[in-house]
Amino acid sequence: MSKQALTADPNQGSERHPTGLLVLADGTIFNGIGIGAQGHAVGEVCFNTAMTGYQEILTDPSYAGQIITFTFPHIGNVGANLEDREAQTPAACGLILRAAITAPSSWRATSHLKDWLIAKNIIGITGIDTRRLTRLIRESGMPNGVIAHSATGTFDVPALKAQAAQWSGLVGLDLAKDVTAGQTYNWTQARWQRATGYGETNATAPHIVVIDYGVKHNILR
Repeated sequence: MSKQALTADPNQGSERHPTGLLVLADGTIFNGIGIGAQGHAVGEVCFNTAMTGYQEILTDPSYAGQIITFTFPHIGNVGANLEDREAQTPAACGLILRAAITAPSSWRATSHLKDWLIAKNIIGITGIDTRRLTRLIRESGMPNGVIAHSATGTFDVPALKAQAAQWSGLVGLDLAKDVTAGQTYNWTQARWQRATGYGETNATAPHIVVIDYGVKHNILR
């Protein structure tokens, strides 16, 4: 199949050729600006209205197989760090934003969110009309879709449409095998303290065994 460069919607970004695409199973295309890792991923498109906790959301195992649309406009203002995560490996397939990632302004930030996305191999798009997309999800349900990022702005659109249309969706998928822990580990994390963050606890407590099929760190805490 031939590859092509699409012209961006003037209401969804200023670049002539979009570097990010969201292609839904019904053929609807949202043009935007790619962020994070390059490539493409298929998943169920959902939305989240939280104003904080984007790093926790992206690493939450319950979002496995989903592309998350953030409705809050200032994603990135807290930056990224090693503490605000619910699992070692992010579960979400990608993220969709209206505005460009906000520069970090938190004293806890250790990196910019865009750098964290690249390091965690998460594909993202900005410049999307998230209100339109959220209304679509609210009224018609969560569609299957493909999120794609190409620095050159070149996409195999027919192939992306076919992948979105042919994906079976989340119903019936055994996601536990994808988010389960690959090995045993000891949980010794103490409560968060301003000066030290999450330290190690030496407290004596009953011995508890957790079978990790995608448990969040906050559940362990």
